[in-house]
Amino acid sequence: MAKKIPDLIAFERAGTGKGAARAARREGMVPGVAYGGSKDPVAINLPFNVLIKSLRDGGFMSTLFNLKVEGHDDVRVICRDVQRDVVKDLPIHADFLRLHRDTRIALAIHVEFINEEECDGLAKGGVLTVVRPEVELNVMAGDIPDHITVDLAGLDVGETITISSVKLPEGVTATIDRDFVIANIQAPTVSTDDDEADAEEAAEGETAEGQSEEGSEE
Repeated sequence: MAKKIPDLIAFERAGTGKGAARAARREGMVPGVAYGGSKDPVAINLPFNVLIKSLRDGGFMSTLFNLKVEGHDDVRVICRDVQRDVVKDLPIHADFLRLHRDTRIALAIHVEFINEEECDGLAKGGVLTVVRPEVELNVMAGDIPDHITVDLAGLDVGETITISSVKLPEGVTATIDRDFVIANIQAPTVSTDDDEADAEEAAEGETAEGQSEEGSEE
């Protein structure tokens, strides 16, 4: 299923340069620019509150947006740079690159795990350890998958899930050449009788030591 591209609403900035940028910031905006795509750059303003929330939510730099600016056609963009105030660490400018539908880009895509109830390793008490909840994939800007799926059915304790074992959507490839690990089924941690006995002895020793100290104080 194609990933829904979120809208990013901006406003065209009438002027350029430091004066116009400072005026935008006084009005609660963050100045920016959309460039590329065989068109002239467009100076834009983005609401500060919207931008700061998106940045804090994470994944902003790897998210494809549908940029909506009144008076201009909607266009897909990806953020290429966010300049921040050196003291306050708040965004003061953002650069966006326009993309065509057939442009290939690298994006972090969510990993979804299914059929946990059919996983032999989990049934035996094993633990699913996720190494990469997201993987960076090379995708088409016009056809971004919402997620990739890892099927846990039949996997046993000690088995490892690598990118080569996952069926990727057509035309999607990993950006890393090596066969990296996504997750594994680890053996359950079992406390032995000796461990429990050692813990009990340690607790009894602490109790006895405490009683001895109380007696000496008297």
